[in-house]
Amino acid sequence: MWIKVNNGRVFAQTGGQEFNAGQPSVVMLHGAGMDHTIWQQQSRYFAHHGWNVFAVDLPGHGMSMGLPLESVGSAADWLIALLDTIGLKRAALVGHSLGALIALDVAGRYGHRVEKLALLGVTPKMPVHQDLLEAAKANEPLASDFIVDWGFSKQAHLGGNIAPGLWMMGGGCRLLERAKPGVLGIDLAAANAYEDGLAAGRLVRCPTLLLLGAADRMTPVKGAAALQEGIANCCTVVVPYVGHMMMIEAPRAIVRALTEFLGNQV
Repeated sequence: MWIKVNNGRVFAQTGGQEFNAGQPSVVMLHGAGMDHTIWQQQSRYFAHHGWNVFAVDLPGHGMSMGLPLESVGSAADWLIALLDTIGLKRAALVGHSLGALIALDVAGRYGHRVEKLALLGVTPKMPVHQDLLEAAKANEPLASDFIVDWGFSKQAHLGGNIAPGLWMMGGGCRLLERAKPGVLGIDLAAANAYEDGLAAGRLVRCPTLLLLGAADRMTPVKGAAALQEGIANCCTVVVPYVGHMMMIEAPRAIVRALTEFLGNQV
């Protein structure tokens, strides 16, 4: 569906279901240089199990218009404008990587708007390797190669997609390569510059899930420990063997973990 936010057209995948005011709503936020398709399996599952789903393309990403937002804080403010436009007083937020930082910032500064918070592939600070920052800023293909290499587990490098004939690594490359010029560099710079993760975490009051990949080399499990300690009502689930791109590597495990946390409505 298309939504007009701050005079810009934004696309959100709804999982093929119409909005139902009697159902709870969940907003899904993708990571750097990605788009709504990263949530393909999770969004469809929740849309057919009693949830209004909005897997959004952030401005400048996927099918959404406008320029990419240059900071986590500005993206959090934009997300509140999105909720206002849709007419949602409260929603569950599910974010991955940069999207997790955005969701965390929203829950810290606009806590009354967040019902539950699920953060995937997250650490309170996400420093980005200088080589990756420079490659992404220069729009070099090497940037997507770095992310795919580091983002998938060693096991995923050998295959293992649950759909026969599909290649996870190649799909990850295509996803990042179709981003508009400059988008990945802006996103990575925003994640690298964000310093308020722990402060935001201490302000979060809603139930929170940290969903982490045991083989994640980009946001290692140990890096989330301080966030776990800082959030008052927080639990952590570590998915065995998977890396940063957990929604692709282990879609069923991610759906199960999110369902246990958010609740199955039907």
